[in-house]
Amino acid sequence: MTVHQENGLNNGRTPQKSIPPHMKAVSGSLGGIVEACCLQPIDVIKTRLQLDRSGAYKGIIHCGATVARTEGVRALWKGLTPFSTHLTLKYALRMGSNAVLQSAFKDSQTGKVSNHGRVLSGFGAGVLEALVIVTPFEENWELGFVEKCKINKSMNSDLGWDIGGVVKIRLQQQRGLSPELLKYKGPIHCARTIIREEGLRGLWSGAAPTVMRNGTNQAAMFTAKNAYDVLLWKKHEGDGTVLQPWQSMISGFLAGTAGPLCTGPFDVVKTRLMAQTRDGGDLKYKGMIHAIRTIYAEEGLRALWKGLLPRLMRIPPGQAIMWAVADQITGLYERRYLINAPL
Repeated sequence: MTVHQENGLNNGRTPQKSIPPHMKAVSGSLGGIVEACCLQPIDVIKTRLQLDRSGAYKGIIHCGATVARTEGVRALWKGLTPFSTHLTLKYALRMGSNAVLQSAFKDSQTGKVSNHGRVLSGFGAGVLEALVIVTPFEENWELGFVEKCKINKSMNSDLGWDIGGVVKIRLQQQRGLSPELLKYKGPIHCARTIIREEGLRGLWSGAAPTVMRNGTNQAAMFTAKNAYDVLLWKKHEGDGTVLQPWQSMISGFLAGTAGPLCTGPFDVVKTRLMAQTRDGGDLKYKGMIHAIRTIYAEEGLRALWKGLLPRLMRIPPGQAIMWAVADQITGLYERRYLINAPL
């Protein structure tokens, strides 16, 4: 514990200064860019496995090899640049909104946030992220990128402003190399088709399981990350200590493991609801609860955790990378502007 921290704790009448939300947002955005560059192929494989009802893929390695062989290696990094751009918005909202919500739960005397407050703040940030970005604009700005490049043979298109959660799944489930055989020609075309055929609400298909998944994930992640920082490294926010990148990676990795285990069914149901269309009749799944019951009845309990291993390969390492970058930025800010600044 640093001298500054001890002084801050001893002076209960003076709230400890904290990192402003905008700095949390910036740190998360930069961390998300690095994360996307490293781990994008895992997300493509995860979605393919979740949508595989016929057993075409024998596992993670077989799925990745099949995609690379039949569609090219680039298919594993579909639209990396627009995906990275998207993550700057996603992580900015997550980290920034969590910081804003935590400020509402801070003790007026000490400036500390209780575990209860961290859970609620994380859940609120996850819900906001799910409704604003994840469901209509989720993590695959990348999918239309390659599809459209195959058509236009050009990189200067409107793909940088793609929309995606539902669009992501619809594009990602398409197979083949011939653009003329694909229903959706790119992200913008996909979004327009969904709106024309299913209405604007079609872009929010799977909103309920997405809210539950993201809210629970972020509640667990933010709470666990803080707990591991304190338990393993004696790091408290605002104490001026800058964790080494490897320390942040360990804390981030451990914090990122609980969510996928708890929210597997929500993730599978989200994918199924987003993927289904009205082609040929009514929708198979009527909602989140109906989807869970149907999948359990038709495919068994294990089907509700399909894609769990790819998620565990994607989320914890992703959190490790993101926090390694974010902690460096926030730690340097603490040292330069909070520790040396008069209270």
